[in-house]
Amino acid sequence: MAILIRGGTVVNADASQRADVLVEGGVIKAVAPDLPVPGGAETIDAGGAYVMPGGIDPHTHMELPFMGTVASEDFFSGTSAAAAGGTTMIIDFVIPNPKERLLDAYNKWRGWAEKAATDYSLHVAVTWWDESVSRDMGTLVEKHGVNSFKHFMAYKNAIMADDEILVNSFTRARQLGALCTVHAENGELVFHLQQELIKAGVTGPEGHPLSRPPAVEGEAANRAIRLAQVLAVPLYIVHNSCHEAVEAIARARGEGQRVFGEVLAGHLLVDDSVYRNKDFATAAAYVMSPPFRPKEHQAALWRALQAGHVQTTATDHCCFCAPQKAMGRDDFTKIPNGTGGVEDRMQVLWHHGVNTGRLTPNEFVAATSANAAKIFNIYPRKGVVAAGSDADLVVWDPKRTRRISAKTHHQKIDFNIFEGMEVEGVNVVTLSQGKIVWRDGELRSVKGAGRYVDRPPFPAYYTALLQKTARERPLPALRDAAE
Repeated sequence: MAILIRGGTVVNADASQRADVLVEGGVIKAVAPDLPVPGGAETIDAGGAYVMPGGIDPHTHMELPFMGTVASEDFFSGTSAAAAGGTTMIIDFVIPNPKERLLDAYNKWRGWAEKAATDYSLHVAVTWWDESVSRDMGTLVEKHGVNSFKHFMAYKNAIMADDEILVNSFTRARQLGALCTVHAENGELVFHLQQELIKAGVTGPEGHPLSRPPAVEGEAANRAIRLAQVLAVPLYIVHNSCHEAVEAIARARGEGQRVFGEVLAGHLLVDDSVYRNKDFATAAAYVMSPPFRPKEHQAALWRALQAGHVQTTATDHCCFCAPQKAMGRDDFTKIPNGTGGVEDRMQVLWHHGVNTGRLTPNEFVAATSANAAKIFNIYPRKGVVAAGSDADLVVWDPKRTRRISAKTHHQKIDFNIFEGMEVEGVNVVTLSQGKIVWRDGELRSVKGAGRYVDRPPFPAYYTALLQKTARERPLPALRDAAE
């Protein structure tokens, strides 16, 4: 059945216009003023509201096996909660165990994700290296629509990728036209600091940020950027939480390097005082990596988002409930790392971004949807309200309010990091594939309705451009050797 969204202001990353939006067969058929109502079409009154692309969260972890337990959010509950908050697509992470075949892990995640309510895609992590990993990377790119590979520079003795793995994987990704992503924390330093703190008797959640100071993130971000520069591969750094990391990205981009940055809604709005709460359960609920930082880092992150040094916003949605967090009651290093947020990202960013003047509505669309679609090569299928694009849409009431609480959210977690926050500006309707999945507080998600979205590799001219840039701007030693 066709749906006509009437009388709203269509907001894309590049422009806004008063227009109706006609949806049929899961795609947008027309965007223009005063469209006629097709016979039998359902109409949605968007007067006084904005019509925007559904959000894309490029960083989630649904039902992830991690640190001796499994994340409480599954693909159906997680994508449903996302839709309730205006996000219509996630990109989740396949994380193979060391020595596990990448293809085996990918197939396992695809099986779990069959229950997704909205569209999704998958990054794949490289956690070890041999020739089978290289072959599987090729198969994933060429046959399974994967164009991004994740590398954890943290979590020593588990999934950490050392420099040898990074060099091998970055090189292979360049050959395939794929994007490299990194979790930038110096795993050796984190491990060392954790052991020192435990020996000193610091065992509670307050030890978590002490073991992962901003410098360990800044060092790893710099190292990953320089490796990518030498190897001429595009780089995407996830969940930047401190000024050291975003300054490294800004510098590299100023030098002409293809580096992209992501910031989490939580890092923009929550500070490290949460770890000093005397109630273990409350403090442990905020344990994630990188940790929440002092307020001055939040200001730096907002500036980086405003300036375009970081391009996307995400959540790193990885839910663990109180009994799971209690695994680390006597040792903070055993607290499962992760928090929620996939339902709240769009609304808290509008309230604290658009309503404060930090972002325009167009910049909001860029940061929550369009930029992710472009960076991960699914634009204009996703990330824009235009004829021919998927009908993943939100009708956004800038005056409607909501008070965020774990008692009322749809996320499968017993805590909300934005608990009690009142936001002005919420989605009153969410469409996924042209079907209404959220309307005026009613969730209508359907298990298994989500589709896997292929993300093609980047064109050869793009990687050739990277290599040309590397030749023109190599490190001094390489330039001297070439001459």
